[in-house]
Amino acid sequence: MLVQQQQTELKEKIELLKQKKDVVILAHNYQIPDVQDVADYTGDSLGLSRLAATVSQQTILFCGVHFMAETAAIISPQKRVLIPDPDAGCSLSESITVRELLDWKARHPRAVAVGYVNTTAEIKAELDYCCTSSNAVKVVQAIPEDKEILFLPDMFLGSYVARVTGRKNMRIWAGECHVHAGITPEDVTRKLDSLRDVEFVIHPECSCTTPIMYDAEVGRFGNRDISILSTEAMVKHVSKSASKNFVVATETGILYKMRNQNPDKRFVPASENAECQYMKMITLEKVYDSLVNERSLVEIPKDTADKARLAIERMLRIG
Repeated sequence: MLVQQQQTELKEKIELLKQKKDVVILAHNYQIPDVQDVADYTGDSLGLSRLAATVSQQTILFCGVHFMAETAAIISPQKRVLIPDPDAGCSLSESITVRELLDWKARHPRAVAVGYVNTTAEIKAELDYCCTSSNAVKVVQAIPEDKEILFLPDMFLGSYVARVTGRKNMRIWAGECHVHAGITPEDVTRKLDSLRDVEFVIHPECSCTTPIMYDAEVGRFGNRDISILSTEAMVKHVSKSASKNFVVATETGILYKMRNQNPDKRFVPASENAECQYMKMITLEKVYDSLVNERSLVEIPKDTADKARLAIERMLRIG
């Protein structure tokens, strides 16, 4: 009871501080409930970054992992972007280095480099196109069919895109998100078999996405509805769906938002272990400290930011 009271008081202090200092708080869908509660907006990484460019506040407190705050800073160079914990990294983002990318490009000099938004600013600066889980298929389809594509860093999203587009000349980097890679077909089957009248939504970063696509095609899941969606598309889909029960295959933090927006529906994680320790590094106490001391500032060299912005803008023109 005492801890709950302390958290409530801290939330009130944060509300006062962000008004006093004219700060907008953005939080990713995977953040802990307390952090989502004090956010002005919640969403996926690119959606929040685009939103950052439109808000009136000149200071953005980005509650997410580091590459997300960087993306917001790239899109909004005229604004200050703070992150409550600069050590909040990403296993997927860290699965490729700039040196590795440059070597890969050197071996395929005519290829088009397409990189997931889950990459560092330095990586984005070496890309031809950025993409998200929601528009990766569109980005690849916009590239001439005779062009070889280097897709990085997520091998499961890459395999999904290659299968959907039928693209035969995609080379895919062997990177993964440790959280999504840990959600297995066995996890999914066990949950689906334990529930009746359930709809299944899955993020394309999951290691089981490709086999599940095959299983769905051959009718192994019967008449169950299966949707492969980005995090924000998941949130919108479950609100509109007539279904009342869902198995959700992505990081478990998203369930808080789904349950709040749809109190009459039931949401079950495909795996209770699908938690990102990096996302959970952002706490209410760190949000408060970042507001009080105005730290930690996300700084990107102008040349790197300018080059990275080109890849993002090319993606945004595609949609």
